[in-house]
Amino acid sequence: MAFPSVSNSISFVHPVSLSHGKNAEVWDVEGKRYIDFVGGIGVLNLGHCHQRIVKAICEQAQRMTHYAFNAAPHVPYQQFIERLAAFIPVSYPVSGMLTNSGAEAAENALKIVRGHTGKSAVIAFDGAFHGRTLATLNLNGKVAPYKQKVGALPGPVFHLPYPSADNGVTLAETLKAMDRLFSVEIDIDEVACFIIEPVQGEGGFLALDVEFAHVLRKLCDEKGIVLIIDEIQSGFGRTGARFAFSRLGIEPDLLLLGKSIAGGVPLGAVVGRKALMDTLPKGGLGGTYSGNPMACAAGLATLDEMTDANLAAWGERYSASVLTRYEQWQTQKLSPYLGRLTGVGAMRGIELLTPDGQPATAQMAQLLASAREQGLLLMPSGKSRHIIRLLAPLTIEPEVLNEGLDILGRCLADLP
Repeated sequence: MAFPSVSNSISFVHPVSLSHGKNAEVWDVEGKRYIDFVGGIGVLNLGHCHQRIVKAICEQAQRMTHYAFNAAPHVPYQQFIERLAAFIPVSYPVSGMLTNSGAEAAENALKIVRGHTGKSAVIAFDGAFHGRTLATLNLNGKVAPYKQKVGALPGPVFHLPYPSADNGVTLAETLKAMDRLFSVEIDIDEVACFIIEPVQGEGGFLALDVEFAHVLRKLCDEKGIVLIIDEIQSGFGRTGARFAFSRLGIEPDLLLLGKSIAGGVPLGAVVGRKALMDTLPKGGLGGTYSGNPMACAAGLATLDEMTDANLAAWGERYSASVLTRYEQWQTQKLSPYLGRLTGVGAMRGIELLTPDGQPATAQMAQLLASAREQGLLLMPSGKSRHIIRLLAPLTIEPEVLNEGLDILGRCLADLP
């Protein structure tokens, strides 16, 4: 599939041209219907064209389509940032800024950390994904395709193994690697921040070891290191709660947000402790489109829907359906390639492995194609692109979710 006016450096998981969508279903230009388990890569927790969000966008578009907040403050930005701050479940007053994307939130967080600490060294984790911009590339715990052929990247950045029951990396292994890092590579007193996902997205829906989260929080407190938690993909109800860091029993110093923050309209945020957010001089933060009025209106409508009761109900229903079906597949020995179920809550991945335990990358390619032919769109993840990301909207109708799982089961069973 090629478009002459589009860079060939952009790749496509699915060679289809989509026309429109509604909740968890999309249609291509030829009228073929698909069940959407991709959700714009985690952007559409409330589904395609959610009525409340569409209404908010249309009403705001009739009042004001754009104003740069740093030129003259506008009401939607003020209302949204106040609501967002109240939505973050931490014990301290929250301050923040809005951005155009999650990657831009990460970039601004690095600026804030440098200004606050006077240091530049960052510790990230293997398998991490924080964006495609130049600075965030170096944070990513994977070379191909993100870091290839782009030369020297902003640093210094160091990586540690990501401890998770989902990838088999133990707490002890990560602590041993950390000890080596601070003994051989860099003095811990030169470290400005750690940046970590409570559940890795691109990495394969790997849930962070809870004990390590507490060790990391304690270390940061003792050494004056900023802890940045990236909830760009795991946030806004994806794991069944507002944010995934709550299950770890810790709080971030800075929190990165994006994707499902505004129902599909480009918006992101970096929020956190006021002392950090106020570090840079006046004019040090901002952006022409950051906190666009229509995006803020969409964000407000999104928060209206994301009550704790809704998130708990959606997450429980979604997770229970996936868990039940996965256990059935295991009992049936549905496929020799069926590996572990990764993640937590409604943020789940299904690993494909060869009989000798290697990533079944070739089988994943076949699965994506066969599922698409039968009307299901899937998204791969993991270092070897061998883990299925299940990112259907949280609002998916039970019958549509079951239909999609039926297709997935048939395709798994048919893998040669």
